[in-house]
Amino acid sequence: MVNAEIDTLAKKIWNYHLLHHSLKPADILFVLCSHDLRVADYAAELFHKGFAPWLVFSGGIAHKGDLVETPWDEPEAMVFARRAKELKVPDSVILTEVQSTNCGENVQFTKNLLIQKKISVSTIIAVQKPYMERRTFATLKKHWPEKQIVVTSPPILYEEYPTTEISLEDVIHIMVGDLQRIKIYADKGYQISQEIPADVWQAYERLVKLGYTKHLIKDNH
Repeated sequence: MVNAEIDTLAKKIWNYHLLHHSLKPADILFVLCSHDLRVADYAAELFHKGFAPWLVFSGGIAHKGDLVETPWDEPEAMVFARRAKELKVPDSVILTEVQSTNCGENVQFTKNLLIQKKISVSTIIAVQKPYMERRTFATLKKHWPEKQIVVTSPPILYEEYPTTEISLEDVIHIMVGDLQRIKIYADKGYQISQEIPADVWQAYERLVKLGYTKHLIKDNH
């Protein structure tokens, strides 16, 4: 049960994950796929507003047994691309990368795809879930440091994010785990280092103590 204390702590971490980057036109919209089709909807909206000429969806078949499982047995990128086409994005401007299983692979495999398609990229708008903005930016800057990166997400408030598919409890578990990853993945060389304010880390430690541990990397805690 999420009480007032947990809500306050979770909002602190939610706000830390958001980057509030300003959008400007780029070479591609790079969509990191997941269980949340609202990200595909938002990417289609950005395309129609003219933010980029290409829409690249990256994501393989989801891990079964994850905290939040996707309801489909095909690559996430295919599902997201189909949604974009339903929203009147032309098939001719959509690219799909269907093998990746984590953020690092999203970047590496998409880089390879763009090379194969002879598409030159210097500016990127990465489209992600709200609580994955910071970790996505850190990963992209590690693996694609020469590019200009902006990260954005559907403008959904913390209070409005949970759905019938993902509960508020699950959102908090995931945010806590992603904050842990921001700290340890820099040491492992997976991401650039990101400063974590003391009060944000204290919120993390308190939520872990309260049992929000389902998305933690156990052997690093």
